[in-house]
Amino acid sequence: MSSGADAAQGGWSRRRFLGALGGTAAVVAVPAPAAAPADPESTPVAPPAPAPAPSTHRTGKAAGPRPLYVGTYTSVDDGGTGIGLATYDPATGKITGAGTLTGVADPSYLAAHPDGRTLYAVDEQTAGAVTAVRLADRKVLGARSTGGAGPCHLSVHPSGRWLLSANYTSGSVAVHPIGTSGALGERTALVKHSSPQPGPGQDGPHAHQFVTSPDGGHVLAVDLGTDTVYTYRLDTTKGTLTEVSQAHTRAGAGPRHLTFHPGGKYAYLANEVDDTIAVCTYDAATGALSIGDPQSSGSTGSTTNYPAQILVTSNGSYAYLANRGDNTLARYAVEADGARLRLLGTVPVSGDFPRQIAFSPDGRLLFTANQRSSTVSVFLVDAATGQLRLAGAPFASPVAVCALPL
Repeated sequence: MSSGADAAQGGWSRRRFLGALGGTAAVVAVPAPAAAPADPESTPVAPPAPAPAPSTHRTGKAAGPRPLYVGTYTSVDDGGTGIGLATYDPATGKITGAGTLTGVADPSYLAAHPDGRTLYAVDEQTAGAVTAVRLADRKVLGARSTGGAGPCHLSVHPSGRWLLSANYTSGSVAVHPIGTSGALGERTALVKHSSPQPGPGQDGPHAHQFVTSPDGGHVLAVDLGTDTVYTYRLDTTKGTLTEVSQAHTRAGAGPRHLTFHPGGKYAYLANEVDDTIAVCTYDAATGALSIGDPQSSGSTGSTTNYPAQILVTSNGSYAYLANRGDNTLARYAVEADGARLRLLGTVPVSGDFPRQIAFSPDGRLLFTANQRSSTVSVFLVDAATGQLRLAGAPFASPVAVCALPL
């Protein structure tokens, strides 16, 4: 398997190249995102009418359609033209398209502010940036440079005051302040992963994820290129980072995505390159992560497989792993209060190359963004058994690489 930041012509990162194999994607010129305006309440770029707000029963559960946002690549043939807009039925999972929010280049990963008022997107380009969108009227609030190339992941700190992003191609992580309007301020931190040396077959560090621990005391960056998970302490006043710990996988594992168990003592790591997952223990006092032995991803071995992302149910009973190549969701029983994963089986995703997965807020639905088939599949989740049932035909969406249900 080819590795490195540029596995194809045109400066494509390895991660984008892998997703395009078997498809027709090719690089086309797209302007770099503009710098944030002096007034963060910038003029919107052709925003469509906002989706209707859902009504609620007395239980607080949504009674009407809920919003769904779909990330894509705008710089590939047959790609999208911005952030895909849709709604979904929280009972049946049926998705209905609602247009596109233009003005954001290569929005390959999306995250929402905890208050639900602002959407954030990476601009996965050589001149990497992060963009804020106000959801009430879908107004683009401006973009800020991440200080690196190929940002592929972002998340919002639980305080709602800081945006964390990972630059894949540059192997660095960044922090931006979030204002009261949801707009982003100038970057307060940028750290490049310079140690340890890249793993086998890698040409440098490749930061793939940047998230906050459940206790909120630390932020963790997963780096595929260095086979390392870095733990930082975030100064929540200044927005600066201080490294406090490193956890190393076995050489060549290529860690991609980390998900914590609700109990906060354990986490699960998807290793893209060696097609495994691992159970990790987490020390909230020190931020130290200890990575356990590799386990099966559930792939059959009939094709090359790249584990993408793990989800854990809110009650901590089941975990799901998206397998790109095998094109399945592996289902695990979570045992010993989170300390063990037991593989129960796999379910076809009814699509090709499930790049990202997400639960609906109530946990009743699971969405998979299938990059090569340009579809989003929806599954009904059985809370008692963890079993998944496909909820109708997949929804067509250009080069779907992220599905964010709200």
